[in-house]
Amino acid sequence: MGFPRGRVLWLLLLLVAACAGILFALYSSSVEPFPEPWSGARDIMTPREFFGLKAPNSETRKSGPCPHSLSMAIRQHRHFWGLFDLSIPVLLWGGLLTPELWDSLSRHKAPYGWQGLSRQAITSTLSLLNSSKTAELFAPSREPPGNCIRCAVVGNGGILNGSRQGLDIDAHDYVFRLNGAVIKGFERDVGTKTSFYGFTVNTMKNSLISYWDLGFTSVPQGQDLRYIFIPSSIREYLMLRSAILGVPVPEGPDEGDRPHTYFGPETSASKFKLLHPDFIRYLKERFLKSELINKGFEDIYMPSTGALMLLTALHTCDQVSAYGFITPNYQKYSDHYFERKKQPLKFYANHDLRLEATLWGNLHKAHILWLYHR
Repeated sequence: MGFPRGRVLWLLLLLVAACAGILFALYSSSVEPFPEPWSGARDIMTPREFFGLKAPNSETRKSGPCPHSLSMAIRQHRHFWGLFDLSIPVLLWGGLLTPELWDSLSRHKAPYGWQGLSRQAITSTLSLLNSSKTAELFAPSREPPGNCIRCAVVGNGGILNGSRQGLDIDAHDYVFRLNGAVIKGFERDVGTKTSFYGFTVNTMKNSLISYWDLGFTSVPQGQDLRYIFIPSSIREYLMLRSAILGVPVPEGPDEGDRPHTYFGPETSASKFKLLHPDFIRYLKERFLKSELINKGFEDIYMPSTGALMLLTALHTCDQVSAYGFITPNYQKYSDHYFERKKQPLKFYANHDLRLEATLWGNLHKAHILWLYHR
């Protein structure tokens, strides 16, 4: 005696639903869901609270061994564990230059390589970066090993205007700034310490032109300050070489420029750092591979200066705090914190700021960096 037709249909529907549930469960267990970037960033915490430090009022330069290092957080996160390679060289210096490296980088256009660039200009520049100090971002510490290197990376986003984050920024061991980093008049919001200033020659000079009336009349200078060149073209190699030699730029768009007017009179090679093109390409491929590449902008697309400085810190510091970077409520704030009238954030095809914002949110949620938001 058979089942009624209605009951057979009902059983078949149950079977289909059960099979679908099993397949979904198998898929969910094999692929870690990528979290919504901002779902865990609602409650405002200081970097010390975020990283679990116990001495919020400490005035010491070093904070002791890290209670929560970003490398530990990376190891505990399946998605980012597959992206980060903390062993990759961040900086390029003369000791790395080999025929094999030249052949490899000659296959890629700047900033990811040397295709079409003058071999003589590049090799003569790298020959001046000939000590171990030019291979390391941080100067060797006099303190015993095991200290926690805490870094703040300060973008120029309008969210910092009125933020009163200056003291917290300066409390970090190292502070990275970039492009139009106006300080005078905004000390309460952005602090005064600068350890590293990152730029391309183009972004540096454009910032001096565009923001001169807003207070950016010179790039940061100081005895302990180091400059990080982002090699977006041959201009960085020529400017860097002239800066070390203390002579005018001999050729190219910046011919006749005197680097000491930007960086001060000190010409020691250890004062200047050069990002490795392989490192920049790795960052693009692993973290910021934008759809813009497939929409006709491949030749001009690269991660923003802020993104490159923040990811540099994430590959060299033990703890990283990010200030002035794009957040979901960016429309509430001006493009830059130093603007007198509110200006909307501009989106250009050479950067993918929305993709970068998603990355910062996901890194914050994974406790790999602390991102200032309000």
